[in-house]
Amino acid sequence: MSRKYFGTDGIRGTANTAPMTADVALKVGMAAGHYFTRGNHRHKVVIGKDTRLSGYMLEPALVAGFTSMGMDVMLVGPMPTPAVAMLTKSMRADIGVMISASHNPFQDNGIKLFGPDGFKLSDEVELEIEELMESDLSSKLVPANSLGRAKRIDDAPGRYIEAVKSSLPGTVSLEGMRIVLDCANGAGYSVAPKVLRELGAEVIEIGTSPNGLNINDKCGSTYTKTMCDRVLAEKADVGIALDGDADRVQMCDEKGQLIDGDQLMGLVTTHWKRTGQLRGNALVATVMSNLGLERYLESNDVRLIRTKVGDRYVVEQMRALDCNVGGEQSGHIVLSDFASTGDGLLAGLQVLAVLASREGRVSEMSRVFEPLPQILKNVRYPAGSDPLSDSSVIEAISSAEKAFDGDGRVLIRKSGTEPLIRVMAEGDDALKVEQIVDGIVAQITAVAG
Repeated sequence: MSRKYFGTDGIRGTANTAPMTADVALKVGMAAGHYFTRGNHRHKVVIGKDTRLSGYMLEPALVAGFTSMGMDVMLVGPMPTPAVAMLTKSMRADIGVMISASHNPFQDNGIKLFGPDGFKLSDEVELEIEELMESDLSSKLVPANSLGRAKRIDDAPGRYIEAVKSSLPGTVSLEGMRIVLDCANGAGYSVAPKVLRELGAEVIEIGTSPNGLNINDKCGSTYTKTMCDRVLAEKADVGIALDGDADRVQMCDEKGQLIDGDQLMGLVTTHWKRTGQLRGNALVATVMSNLGLERYLESNDVRLIRTKVGDRYVVEQMRALDCNVGGEQSGHIVLSDFASTGDGLLAGLQVLAVLASREGRVSEMSRVFEPLPQILKNVRYPAGSDPLSDSSVIEAISSAEKAFDGDGRVLIRKSGTEPLIRVMAEGDDALKVEQIVDGIVAQITAVAG
C-alpha cells in the first residue's frame, strides 16, 4: 500500500486544506486510538502542539477522535516535540501526538505520532494506521459510558525543564555565559529561556512572543541571520536558535559565524569519545552530512554511519547499533542517553557543557573540521513522472561519480514531501563540484521538460 497521508515526518500540509484538515485529524485520532488500545487498562494519549493558529482547530479534532475510542487525553499545550516524546513515556501513555509543522511557515501544520516508548512510529505502523483511517471505524466506537476524558496537565512545562536540566552534571554551570536564544516564536518560547537562566546564563531572548502567525518568521534555526546579528550587537558569547517545534538547533559563535549541525555533532562526539561517554564508537548521521565530518571522525578513530534523510531513520540505526549520538546537518541532534528524539535545547546544552569545560572563545573551540565544498540544487519535475529512471540521467550520474575518482561523492534523491529531485555533490575541488552538480541538473531538467 502506498502512503497517502504520512510523509518522512508524520502528516504535514497547509492548514485547513487536505490532508491537514479537522476531518483528517479526527480520523488520525480514531485510527491511532484504536490501534494503540491494547489490554484492559485505562488508555491514555499525550497531545502537545506548537504555537500555530491552526493548532486550535486540529487539537480538538484529535481529542474527539481519541475520546471516541475510549482513550483519556492529556493536553500539555505548547511544548517542544521532544517534551511530548518524554512525557508520553514518563506518564505511561499509550501514544503521544505532536501538532506541528516544525520549521515550516505558520500556514502549514502537521501531526507526529510517538509510541509508548517515546520513539517515532515505524513506516509499517504508520501504514497500518493509514489503512484504519481509510476504513469504516464506526463499529469500533465505544459506548457512551466508556468515552475518554480530556484534561490539561498544568505542570508539564516544569517536568520537561527539570528533565533537560538533569542532563547536565551538577558541576556544570553556565554562569558568566551571555547567550542569545532564538525560540522561533515556537514551542520552546516559554521553557527554553527558563532552562538557561536556571543554569546561570544571562539570556537575551528572540522569538519568544508568539501570536499564532509569526512562528519561524525571520527567526529560528532556518533564519539564523537574526540570531547572528543579535549576538554581534549584544557582544554575546554564543547564539542558540531553535526551530518551531524545538527539535533542532543551530548555533553561532561570538563573531556571529554559524556553527551547523555537523560541527556540533563532531564536537560532542569526539568529546564524549575522550571522556568515555561515547557508545558504539560511532556517530550516526544521514547521507547529507559533510565528507569533512567523516574524515575528521576517522582521524579520531570514530566511525560515521550514514542513513537516509530523516531523524527517525537515524534513531532506528542508533537503536540497532547501540549508539548514543546521531543527527542531521540541519540540526536534528539525538542524544539517546537523555532523549528518544531530536531535542534542540538539550543538544545546545550539551554543546555548552563541552565549551564550558575548555578555555577560549567559542569561535576557537566550535569548528572541529574544515567542511568540503558542498552544493545542493533542487529540480522540480512533473508529478507522476520519473526522470531518475531515464537512461541519459542514469548515465550522467554514473559519469559524475567516476569523475570524482574517490575525492568526492554524489547524492541524488527525491524529496519526500514535494515533486523535487535534490542533487548534491561535494569534494575537494570546488569548481569540479559545481560543474558536476550543474551537469546533472541540466540533464534532469532536459528530461523533466
